[in-house]
Amino acid sequence: MCTDRRGDIRIRIRCRGADSYAKVSYPQQYGIYAEIETAAAVMRFNPGGEIVHLQGKGRDWPHPQEWIKRTIGDDWVYYSTGGYSGVVEAIGEYYLPNTPYPTNSLLGGRPFEHAAVVRLLESWPSLLAAAAARLMPQAPAAIRDFLARAGGCDPTVLRQRAEQLFSIIGGRVTVLPPDARHVDYDLVPVHISEGCLYKCRFCRVKTERPYRDKEWSEIERQIADLRRWFGPNSVNYNSLFLGEHDALAADPDLIIAAIARAREVLGLAGSAMAGGNVFLFGSVDSLLHAPPRLFAELERLPCSVYINIGLESADQETLDKLGKPLSAARVVEAFHRMQEINGNFNRIEMTANFVMDELAAGHIPAMLQLLRDGVPRNRPKGSIYLSPLRVGRPSRSLVMDFYRLKTLSRLPTFLYIIQRL
Repeated sequence: MCTDRRGDIRIRIRCRGADSYAKVSYPQQYGIYAEIETAAAVMRFNPGGEIVHLQGKGRDWPHPQEWIKRTIGDDWVYYSTGGYSGVVEAIGEYYLPNTPYPTNSLLGGRPFEHAAVVRLLESWPSLLAAAAARLMPQAPAAIRDFLARAGGCDPTVLRQRAEQLFSIIGGRVTVLPPDARHVDYDLVPVHISEGCLYKCRFCRVKTERPYRDKEWSEIERQIADLRRWFGPNSVNYNSLFLGEHDALAADPDLIIAAIARAREVLGLAGSAMAGGNVFLFGSVDSLLHAPPRLFAELERLPCSVYINIGLESADQETLDKLGKPLSAARVVEAFHRMQEINGNFNRIEMTANFVMDELAAGHIPAMLQLLRDGVPRNRPKGSIYLSPLRVGRPSRSLVMDFYRLKTLSRLPTFLYIIQRL
């Protein structure tokens, strides 16, 4: 680590944060980063000089343990405590990510309307420039090199970088699996397929493109381009998102080959973060059609695999109202298949999504028949994520409904916090 200070400005580069993700009730920095602290703010940067973390220091900053994080898609996400105990019970994490776009969180406030937050998001480039002007003349060469890199990553460049990422993978990632919360949504997106099987009427995030597996040449080219795009920042990533909306429907050999190739080329096994993870979405049909050998091969990978299935409801009237072209019997079959996989494999975790709104009288009873009566005992594995259809409208009654369902469920049950890249 290299450090320099000029008055009330301090810079540290080549800092090392924690090497594994943890559920903690205090701000935690992961991987390798650089930090500039001024009287007004703390700014942290990745090895490429891109801003990734902002925290205000003034009296009007909302909370001394809350901060803003920038995603690789150039979104800012405000992490609030939300009262700690209530948040961890609701989402499984101690901090609530508040996004600037509409989401289905019932707990969040409006931090992006807070004057101190708005001011810091607008002023960080000038804070960086002022700090660089103070530090540059007498700083060690390594710090001068870093300041030059950071100065070249202004908001316009960062937006262009995000657009380059979307171009490489074939479009913006409109929704990430809820299990990506385990790595604070820090992952490399590799699209091995596009589109989804169902085109459900209620869904707000999936594309209209018909489903198809991508050609291997497309995937190889994508991975090579991602390696160049991440560059020195790849050292902070140990996890993959296999996209797009139903990667489990892809050819099993393609899934395994893509994971192995991405981990090799992107150097994920040599990350500053310990371990490794793969996240992907699946559907009822892709799960029921997946051959047993696929799960056996996934289990042999040197990483954990999280597969999230959109079940939505086990009630036929509700499925019809959602425009989901499935029978309730298939949903029930998929749920039990998930429990079987969770029981038989250590590295694989199957999780499921249900809508929380009571669209028909049979929805909640049918869901509880699975979550309570369909599981013989409480289990720590196989999280259930409940998603209200009323987006961006906090409701005390819906929160109370959630806690009632969570109490009755024999599987870990949380709210689905929509995140994109």
